[in-house]
Amino acid sequence: MADQAPWLLVGLGNPGARYARTRHNIGFMAVDAWCEQATTSPSWSEKWKAQVATLGAGSARVVALKPQTFMNRSGQSVVPAAQFLRVPPAQILVVHDEVDFPLGRLAVKKGGGHGGHNGLRDILQLLGNGDFLRIRLGVGRPVHGEVADHVLSDFLPDERVVVDELLARAVKAITCVTREGVVTAMNKFNTT
Repeated sequence: MADQAPWLLVGLGNPGARYARTRHNIGFMAVDAWCEQATTSPSWSEKWKAQVATLGAGSARVVALKPQTFMNRSGQSVVPAAQFLRVPPAQILVVHDEVDFPLGRLAVKKGGGHGGHNGLRDILQLLGNGDFLRIRLGVGRPVHGEVADHVLSDFLPDERVVVDELLARAVKAITCVTREGVVTAMNKFNTT
Protein backbone atom coordinates (compact mmCIF):
# COMPACT_ATOMS: atom_id res chain seq x y z
CA MET A 1 0.00 0.00 0.00
CA ALA A 2 2.89 2.37 0.73
CA ASP A 3 4.02 2.32 -2.89
CA GLN A 4 0.50 2.91 -4.28
CA ALA A 5 -0.02 6.35 -5.80
CA PRO A 6 -2.18 8.67 -3.70
CA TRP A 7 -5.23 10.54 -4.88
CA LEU A 8 -4.38 14.07 -5.98
CA LEU A 9 -7.28 16.27 -4.89
CA VAL A 10 -7.04 19.67 -6.59
CA GLY A 11 -9.15 22.67 -5.69
CA LEU A 12 -9.03 25.42 -8.30
CA GLY A 13 -9.02 29.06 -7.29
CA ASN A 14 -6.95 32.21 -7.01
CA PRO A 15 -4.58 32.96 -4.11
CA GLY A 16 -4.96 35.89 -1.77
CA ALA A 17 -7.57 37.49 0.48
CA ARG A 18 -9.04 39.51 -2.39
CA TYR A 19 -10.35 36.32 -4.06
CA ALA A 20 -11.00 34.17 -1.00
CA ARG A 21 -14.83 34.23 -1.10
CA THR A 22 -15.34 34.58 -4.86
CA ARG A 23 -17.25 32.16 -7.08
CA HIS A 24 -14.02 31.21 -8.86
CA ASN A 25 -12.63 29.98 -5.51
CA ILE A 26 -15.34 27.48 -4.70
CA GLY A 27 -12.83 24.72 -5.58
CA PHE A 28 -10.52 25.98 -2.82
CA MET A 29 -13.50 26.21 -0.44
CA ALA A 30 -14.57 22.62 -1.16
CA VAL A 31 -11.07 21.20 -0.65
CA ASP A 32 -10.72 23.17 2.60
CA ALA A 33 -14.09 21.84 3.79
CA TRP A 34 -13.10 18.26 2.90
CA CYS A 35 -9.73 18.57 4.66
CA GLU A 36 -11.36 20.01 7.79
CA GLN A 37 -13.83 17.11 7.81
CA ALA A 38 -11.05 14.54 7.27
CA THR A 39 -8.85 15.82 10.11
CA THR A 40 -9.25 18.36 12.89
CA SER A 41 -6.30 20.47 11.79
CA PRO A 42 -4.87 19.80 8.33
CA SER A 43 -1.19 20.71 8.06
CA TRP A 44 -0.58 22.82 4.93
CA SER A 45 2.86 23.41 3.44
CA GLU A 46 4.18 25.04 0.25
CA LYS A 47 5.30 22.81 -2.62
CA TRP A 48 4.81 22.69 -6.40
CA LYS A 49 3.66 26.34 -6.39
CA ALA A 50 0.75 25.25 -4.20
CA GLN A 51 -0.54 24.79 -0.71
CA VAL A 52 -0.33 21.05 -0.01
CA ALA A 53 -1.70 18.79 2.72
CA THR A 54 -1.48 14.97 2.89
CA LEU A 55 -4.36 13.16 4.57
CA GLY A 56 -5.80 9.69 4.89
CA ALA A 57 -9.23 8.85 3.47
CA GLY A 58 -10.12 5.40 4.69
CA SER A 59 -7.43 3.13 3.26
CA ALA A 60 -6.37 5.70 0.62
CA ARG A 61 -3.87 8.52 0.90
CA VAL A 62 -4.99 11.89 -0.47
CA VAL A 63 -2.71 14.79 -1.33
CA ALA A 64 -4.79 17.97 -1.32
CA LEU A 65 -3.46 20.71 -3.58
CA LYS A 66 -4.50 24.36 -3.89
CA PRO A 67 -2.44 25.94 -6.72
CA GLN A 68 -1.11 29.39 -5.91
CA THR A 69 -0.35 30.17 -9.57
CA PHE A 70 -3.70 31.89 -10.27
CA MET A 71 -6.45 30.04 -12.07
CA ASN A 72 -5.17 30.39 -15.64
CA ARG A 73 -1.86 28.71 -14.73
CA SER A 74 -3.17 25.88 -12.56
CA GLY A 75 -1.37 23.26 -14.65
CA GLN A 76 2.00 24.68 -13.56
CA SER A 77 1.21 23.35 -10.10
CA VAL A 78 -0.94 20.28 -10.82
CA VAL A 79 1.33 18.61 -13.40
CA PRO A 80 4.61 18.73 -11.39
CA ALA A 81 2.75 17.39 -8.32
CA ALA A 82 1.19 14.54 -10.35
CA GLN A 83 4.54 13.69 -11.93
CA PHE A 84 6.44 13.70 -8.63
CA LEU A 85 3.78 11.62 -6.86
CA ARG A 86 3.34 9.33 -9.91
CA VAL A 87 -0.41 9.92 -9.88
CA PRO A 88 -2.16 8.68 -13.03
CA PRO A 89 -4.85 10.95 -14.53
CA ALA A 90 -7.60 8.60 -13.27
CA GLN A 91 -6.52 9.48 -9.68
CA ILE A 92 -6.46 13.24 -10.18
CA LEU A 93 -9.69 14.82 -8.91
CA VAL A 94 -10.15 18.50 -9.81
CA VAL A 95 -12.87 20.48 -8.00
CA HIS A 96 -13.88 23.66 -9.83
CA ASP A 97 -16.53 26.28 -10.44
CA GLU A 98 -18.99 25.72 -13.29
CA VAL A 99 -20.81 28.73 -14.80
CA ASP A 100 -22.96 26.50 -17.02
CA PHE A 101 -24.64 25.06 -13.90
CA PRO A 102 -27.09 27.01 -11.77
CA LEU A 103 -25.88 27.91 -8.30
CA GLY A 104 -25.98 24.81 -6.13
CA ARG A 105 -25.82 22.08 -8.78
CA LEU A 106 -23.01 19.51 -8.46
CA ALA A 107 -21.85 16.87 -10.94
CA VAL A 108 -19.03 14.35 -10.99
CA LYS A 109 -17.39 13.87 -14.37
CA LYS A 110 -14.76 11.54 -15.79
CA GLY A 111 -12.53 13.08 -18.46
CA GLY A 112 -13.49 15.53 -21.16
CA GLY A 113 -12.46 18.91 -22.42
CA HIS A 114 -12.08 22.24 -20.66
CA GLY A 115 -15.50 23.71 -21.54
CA GLY A 116 -14.03 27.20 -21.63
CA HIS A 117 -12.64 26.96 -18.08
CA ASN A 118 -9.13 28.42 -18.16
CA GLY A 119 -7.89 26.43 -15.15
CA LEU A 120 -8.93 23.16 -16.77
CA ARG A 121 -7.52 24.34 -20.12
CA ASP A 122 -4.08 24.86 -18.58
CA ILE A 123 -4.12 21.47 -16.81
CA LEU A 124 -5.19 19.73 -20.03
CA GLN A 125 -2.53 21.48 -22.09
CA LEU A 126 0.34 20.72 -19.70
CA LEU A 127 -0.81 17.24 -18.66
CA GLY A 128 -1.49 16.27 -22.27
CA ASN A 129 -4.36 14.11 -21.08
CA GLY A 130 -7.99 14.91 -20.26
CA ASP A 131 -8.76 11.66 -18.43
CA PHE A 132 -8.66 13.22 -14.96
CA LEU A 133 -11.80 13.40 -12.82
CA ARG A 134 -13.75 16.54 -12.01
CA ILE A 135 -16.34 17.72 -9.53
CA ARG A 136 -18.19 20.62 -11.11
CA LEU A 137 -19.77 23.08 -8.67
CA GLY A 138 -22.46 25.34 -10.09
CA VAL A 139 -21.94 29.07 -9.53
CA GLY A 140 -24.43 30.26 -12.17
CA ARG A 141 -24.01 32.46 -15.20
CA PRO A 142 -24.65 36.20 -14.97
CA VAL A 143 -27.86 37.50 -16.51
CA HIS A 144 -26.07 40.71 -17.47
CA GLY A 145 -22.37 41.51 -17.64
CA GLU A 146 -19.19 39.59 -18.21
CA VAL A 147 -18.60 36.04 -17.02
CA ALA A 148 -15.11 37.04 -15.78
CA ASP A 149 -16.59 39.73 -13.53
CA HIS A 150 -19.19 37.27 -12.28
CA VAL A 151 -16.75 34.53 -11.27
CA LEU A 152 -14.46 37.06 -9.59
CA SER A 153 -17.32 38.45 -7.50
CA ASP A 154 -18.16 37.31 -3.99
CA PHE A 155 -21.23 35.23 -3.32
CA LEU A 156 -24.17 37.40 -2.25
CA PRO A 157 -25.36 37.16 1.37
CA ASP A 158 -28.64 35.53 0.29
CA GLU A 159 -26.69 32.85 -1.63
CA ARG A 160 -24.72 31.66 1.41
CA VAL A 161 -27.22 28.97 2.45
CA VAL A 162 -27.07 27.40 -1.03
CA VAL A 163 -23.27 27.67 -1.10
CA ASP A 164 -22.93 26.03 2.33
CA GLU A 165 -25.19 23.17 1.22
CA LEU A 166 -23.21 22.81 -2.04
CA LEU A 167 -19.94 22.61 -0.12
CA ALA A 168 -21.38 19.96 2.21
CA ARG A 169 -22.38 17.86 -0.82
CA ALA A 170 -18.95 18.46 -2.39
CA VAL A 171 -17.30 17.00 0.73
CA LYS A 172 -19.48 13.90 0.40
CA ALA A 173 -18.75 13.63 -3.34
CA ILE A 174 -14.98 13.88 -2.81
CA THR A 175 -15.17 11.17 -0.15
CA CYS A 176 -17.29 8.97 -2.41
CA VAL A 177 -14.91 9.30 -5.38
CA THR A 178 -11.81 8.51 -3.30
CA ARG A 179 -13.39 5.59 -1.40
CA GLU A 180 -15.96 4.07 -3.77
CA GLY A 181 -14.87 5.21 -7.22
CA VAL A 182 -16.06 7.64 -9.85
CA VAL A 183 -18.90 5.50 -11.26
CA THR A 184 -20.54 5.16 -7.85
CA ALA A 185 -20.06 8.89 -7.24
CA MET A 186 -21.63 9.78 -10.60
CA ASN A 187 -24.63 7.57 -9.83
CA LYS A 188 -25.08 9.14 -6.38
CA PHE A 189 -24.45 12.81 -7.18
CA ASN A 190 -25.32 13.47 -10.84
CA THR A 191 -28.97 14.26 -10.33
CA THR A 192 -30.64 17.33 -11.77
